[in-house]
Parts: sequence; structure tokens; C-alpha cells
Amino acid sequence: MTTVEQARIQLDEMKASTPVQVLSVLFALSFMAIAMAAGCWEIGWPPVLIVGGSGIVGSLLWWKTYLRKPLDPNVVLPPFLLTVAALEVHMIEEYLTHFGPAMSRLFNISWSERSFLMIFAFIGPAIYSLTALGLFRKVPIAGFFMCFIFIGPGVAEFVHFILPALRPDVAPQLVQNVSGTVGSGRFIAEMPNYYFGATGRYYFPGMYTAILPMIPGIYGVTRLLKAKRDAGKRGDA
Repeated sequence: MTTVEQARIQLDEMKASTPVQVLSVLFALSFMAIAMAAGCWEIGWPPVLIVGGSGIVGSLLWWKTYLRKPLDPNVVLPPFLLTVAALEVHMIEEYLTHFGPAMSRLFNISWSERSFLMIFAFIGPAIYSLTALGLFRKVPIAGFFMCFIFIGPGVAEFVHFILPALRPDVAPQLVQNVSGTVGSGRFIAEMPNYYFGATGRYYFPGMYTAILPMIPGIYGVTRLLKAKRDAGKRGDA
């Protein structure tokens, strides 16, 4: 074994050491708490459910597959990059069909176009880029964000196929767009109604492209679990 290979193994062991694991878990918990609190304050309860649910399931997947022994970037980077690329294409449909205002009307929350863009067009890509770099360097906390994205913006996109059947909290039978103060007291303009019972059309913003991030997201989860099983058979886990 060469000196370079020995140094790389020592670096990997250092990254996966107990103190780094503890700090990674604390960081992940802090991220979820801050994201849920900010989402609840700025938008309403759905972000709490989305972030909390995805965070819990993603954390379990992270703990089982990546936290204690980060996987080879060749295993995790391709499905992760495919998922976020498909997610950005999916966001185009959501933006063009006014996903934020539609959710505002559906759940009586305050999700404006501006906050939608801030989350998914600016903050999101920055997190995706840093996560990809972390996965390349086998940084444990990067695995949390990877698993979070596989589960939330990936697997959970099936929720889009349920939303048209839900009765909106704001003017459910009025087909026309409405504007007004909703949720936490913020004014939301041009909130469309996609309720199937009123429009006769089964559609909600993002539904046509929801399958795109689901495919690599599910593929990513299966690759993580397979890599963990293979490592267990070799005695590496």
C-alpha cells in the first residue's frame, strides 16, 4: 500500500470518526429545526410537515447507509446529481403554473412567488452544490442532505397526484384566480384554483413532471441500501 493510499484511508476514518458523527447529527437536527421554524413562520404548516417528514425518513436512511462510513462518490454522486437536475426541471413547471399561490389557496397559507423562488431557485441550488462537493470528499453531513433530497424532493413527489382531489380552504368553488390576505396575514396575489371538483380537470402545478425527480430519487435510495448490504457481506460496515 502506497503512502498516498494510507493517507486517504486515514482521512476517511477521520471523517467517519465519532466526534464528526456527533457534530454531523447535531448539525442535521439544527438544520431541520431552523428550516421547520422558518417555514412555519413565513409560509405555514405544510413546510413543517414536508421538512419534518422528509428529515426523519432521510435521517434514518443516512444513519443506516452513510453516516458511520461514507460511501464511494461513484455510488452516490450520479443518482444525487440526476435527482437535483430533474428537480430543477420539475420546478420550471411549478413556477410557470404558480405552485406557491396554488398551495396558498389550497391550505390557506402564505406562499408567494418570491418565497418560492428564494427557496428553490437560490437557496436550493447552493445547498445542492455544496452537498455534491461534500459527497465527493466523503463528508458525513453531505450524506444527510443527499438522503433528505432523495426522500423529500425525490420520492415524496407522488403527493402532487393527490393535491387536485383536495378541497381548497380559500374559495373552493370559485374557478377564477383570487387575491387576498391569507395564512399568516400576508397578501398573496392571483391564487389559482386547481380543485378537480370545481374545474373538472385533474391537475396541480408540477404534476406532469413530478415523476422526473422520483425516478433517480428512488434509484438513489436503492443504490444506498445495496451498497450498505454489499459492505455488510464484505465485513466493511
